[in-house]
Amino acid sequence: MTEERAYWLAWAKISGLGPIALQKLKEEFNTLARAWTATSTELGHISGFGHQTIKKIVEERSRMNPEELLKEHIEKNPNFWTPADPDYPRLLQEIPTPPPLLYYRGIVDPQEIQGITPTVGIVGTRHPSEYGRRWTRKITRILAKSGFTIVSGLAAGIDTEAHSTCIQIGGRTIAVFGNGVDMVYPRENKSLAEQVVKYGLAVSEYPAGTKPNSRHFPQRNRIIAGLSRAVLIMEAPQKSGALITANIANEFGRDVYVLPARLDDQKSHGCLQLISKGAEVIPITMDRLLEMLGAMPPLEVDVGESLEKSSLVEEKNQTLIPDLEPMLAEIIQHISTEPMALDLIIQKTGLSSGEVSSSLLQLELLGLVTQLPGMRYQKN
Repeated sequence: MTEERAYWLAWAKISGLGPIALQKLKEEFNTLARAWTATSTELGHISGFGHQTIKKIVEERSRMNPEELLKEHIEKNPNFWTPADPDYPRLLQEIPTPPPLLYYRGIVDPQEIQGITPTVGIVGTRHPSEYGRRWTRKITRILAKSGFTIVSGLAAGIDTEAHSTCIQIGGRTIAVFGNGVDMVYPRENKSLAEQVVKYGLAVSEYPAGTKPNSRHFPQRNRIIAGLSRAVLIMEAPQKSGALITANIANEFGRDVYVLPARLDDQKSHGCLQLISKGAEVIPITMDRLLEMLGAMPPLEVDVGESLEKSSLVEEKNQTLIPDLEPMLAEIIQHISTEPMALDLIIQKTGLSSGEVSSSLLQLELLGLVTQLPGMRYQKN
């Protein structure tokens, strides 16, 4: 196992070879130790390995001693995993691009590593509205208290809300860095990063001393998706990095859930786009969300602890209604749990047909009403 670990490190040091190339080497030769001694002809059998790539491999590996390289590397980076290590996260083993090296700081939980503890990624814009922040805190509290580990990227905004809320209520959180685990980005999250390391876990595929780089963050996002059974996008404009995480999660076969918002809210246009492509809307009732996520039995909680100065037990047994704009609040008051015709809703509210139709669409996206055949609606 130690031998194979050294070869994962050595192959990762060869320039131009990424996770996919290393997976191909492993599939072709069974072990990376065996791949290290492969001839140029044998390497040429691997799809995508051209003449220049093979030449570079032969030249660079001739200058490396994997065992010596491992000893030197451990001096600066004592805590890291390779796919050959038994502690390498099981969920990352399932994705097509597992990081060859995964560095970590903090408290390692074997239940998380083995994929026994359910993990959920919570990500979103760096500039959220109060609506996005509030719902991130609410949902994070519920999930953390129900035994989920919260995974995010320590970025400003939604990520920060998820990590900090999780820590405040004594839950587990994993932060995936886009730099070395010995550095913090953004700087204003230095204190939060220290709390994550103290009570949770920080991971990165970049060694100590690696500074933040814009090219690192899309790669970082695949690790967030890979470590999560499901990913929740709380608020995201059309060009948000959270959409990259959502798309990668979908490619990995992970469930993607989206917090709906107003149609005219640019901070949520990315979320609405994901919904149009088939992403699930986060359900209004937290019991339903936990059911959809395949929740483990809830941890023992203090029922006196509140989400919004109400007990957790009461909150979970209620339908969580978001703060609605006055027009939406007015319309939903006139909708029954029995099917109602659109014309009747217009008559009861005294609003124009355009206003009612637009509002009903927003309420439907929020999961508060359902449209039935024949332009009829009912409250959920």
